[in-house]
Amino acid sequence: MEKFTIQLTLKSRVYLVNAILLCITVIGAILMVWYTYKTEKIFTDIIDKNIVIYQSAEALGTSLVNQKGFVSYYLLDHDPAWLDELNRYRILFKENLVTVKSLVEEPWEKDAVAQVESKYKDYVTARDNVIELYKSSEYDKGSTLHKDVRQDFFEILKICEQFKLFHKNKIEDAIKTSHKESNHLRYIALMAIVAVIVLSLLINYIFTRHILEPIRKLAIEADRLGGSKSSANEVVALKQSVHGLIENAKQTHQELKQSRETLMHSEKMALLGKLAAGTSHSIRNPLTSVKMRLFSLNRSCEFTKPQQEDFNVISGEIKHINKIVENFLEFSRPPKLKMKKMSPSIVVDSALHLLEQRLKSYHVTTRLIRHRPLSDALLDQEQLKEVIVNIIINACEAMDKSGLIIIHEEETHVEPLKKVAVIRIIDDGEGIPQQVKEQIFNPFFTTKDEGTGLGLSIAFNIINEHGGWLDVSSEEGQGASFVITLPIKDS
Repeated sequence: MEKFTIQLTLKSRVYLVNAILLCITVIGAILMVWYTYKTEKIFTDIIDKNIVIYQSAEALGTSLVNQKGFVSYYLLDHDPAWLDELNRYRILFKENLVTVKSLVEEPWEKDAVAQVESKYKDYVTARDNVIELYKSSEYDKGSTLHKDVRQDFFEILKICEQFKLFHKNKIEDAIKTSHKESNHLRYIALMAIVAVIVLSLLINYIFTRHILEPIRKLAIEADRLGGSKSSANEVVALKQSVHGLIENAKQTHQELKQSRETLMHSEKMALLGKLAAGTSHSIRNPLTSVKMRLFSLNRSCEFTKPQQEDFNVISGEIKHINKIVENFLEFSRPPKLKMKKMSPSIVVDSALHLLEQRLKSYHVTTRLIRHRPLSDALLDQEQLKEVIVNIIINACEAMDKSGLIIIHEEETHVEPLKKVAVIRIIDDGEGIPQQVKEQIFNPFFTTKDEGTGLGLSIAFNIINEHGGWLDVSSEEGQGASFVITLPIKDS
């Protein structure tokens, strides 16, 4: 037989426990309200009926007891004032009897009151006879009848005491019932409190085990990946960590895009390098022969002035072609780096010292922003200096013989390389148009009349071989910023 199980989601479990807790609270409140009404009714019955009847019965018995002795007092001194006092208590007794008759409802109570009323009438009649006998000086008959009247008095008093005792017992029973119901109410309240505590602990357990604990673990993991500041509040910590992850994801996506572009550029450079190498070797041999022949002609022949000018032009163009061929060969060969651990700041200082006179000739000033020298990194000093020199010379040529070049050094952390050194070379020239900026690192692309278009391509390859990357940011009319990023590998 297949076992039947009910799968509840976390949301359903929390809602279910909360619903049970709410039901217990509501039911407990309803029971308490009901018990308060019930207790109130018990005390109302006691006050409205039993206590009033008890008090009336007690007053009835008291007014009866107060009638005792007046006939004897009259017998002693024949003062009619005793009889007047007796009549006053008779009237009071009858009033109390009328009150009791109006309150009783049960048959036996009515029978008891009727019995008291009947016996009291007989009692009053007999006592009046006793008084008349005493008045007529028939003391023996009066004394005999007086004894019988006393017996009737005690019988009436006994019935009144029984009636009063009954209602006293009913009051005590009502109080006991009230205590009993109060105990039930306290028991129910205690059970409700225990149930609420248990369910509250269950809710806390569910939240801690199935909500807060996973959130805390997720926040710790996200914090480890996202690098956000920790917080005592799990939700806030998770929020901060997720924001950190989102930022890292954006940054990683940007770096991945940049790496993909770098890879495509490298593949294109490799293909063009092979083409340039083959072409350069094919051109270099006949070009060497032409240079040697021109050298021989220049030594053995005497040219006229026009011929000498033509010869000089031909020699200059041959030198230009030779420079292009050399650039081709340098571009086609991956740079052979001689890596050495040193600070890139040393290379920047060396490049600025090398270009000191040339910068003066361009009327360009430089400003170096360096809080402290960059940390040591594995690099080829000469190759990196060639890149920096190339970028600075291009900036000088772009600023039309005057301007300012700012070199800004800093260290930062970038995934996945972690710690990197960043060198920004910023000029205040005319900037680079968007269509030009997209092609600036492509080989053979140049905006100069006599340029080969290989300088920045070679610089790009050198930085790429260092494990870093070369970027440019520029807006037309707002200068250009070339950014060299090199990895700093901790030893």
